[in-house]
Amino acid sequence: MNSEKNSVVAVFKSHDQAEAAVRELQKDGFDMKKLSIVGKDYHTEEHVVGYYTTGDRMAYWGKLGAFWGGFWGLMFGSAFFWVPGIGQLLVAGPLVVWIVGALEGAVVTGGLTALGAGLYSIGIPKNSVLQYETEVKNGKLLMVVHGTPEEVKRAKDLLDQSDADSSTVHDAQLADVGA
Repeated sequence: MNSEKNSVVAVFKSHDQAEAAVRELQKDGFDMKKLSIVGKDYHTEEHVVGYYTTGDRMAYWGKLGAFWGGFWGLMFGSAFFWVPGIGQLLVAGPLVVWIVGALEGAVVTGGLTALGAGLYSIGIPKNSVLQYETEVKNGKLLMVVHGTPEEVKRAKDLLDQSDADSSTVHDAQLADVGA
């Protein structure tokens, strides 16, 4: 699917900022199946961390269970990974499929983690992938929105109005136009 190669990646400092951006995209009518969120799992030793799936529903226990539960209700696909060098990662949205595909295809090479390989497989340049891995490792959240060039531009415009630290389009056509 070619629209996988068109994406905008936004970096958020907090769950509240990411959630507000998701709500804005949703309010604008953006297809939630084209949106992924990635973040580290924060838990203390006193809390049991886990998740389960029942059909399309996923429940999660942990410090930010309500936050992740809300995303999993909106988005397609969810997963919990342990990534060396980053730790426990929670992923909601189609990026789950790309990470699993990268793992199954043994694409995890060149110093990229499973997360990095998933991002790289959708056309995000390696230098940006390494930056995004560092952002997640440092506790920030990534939002990846993919779609047609028009959808990605619309999402970028909305994300530029949010509290994102940054939002970057990864598509040769859009990059050439300076979007």
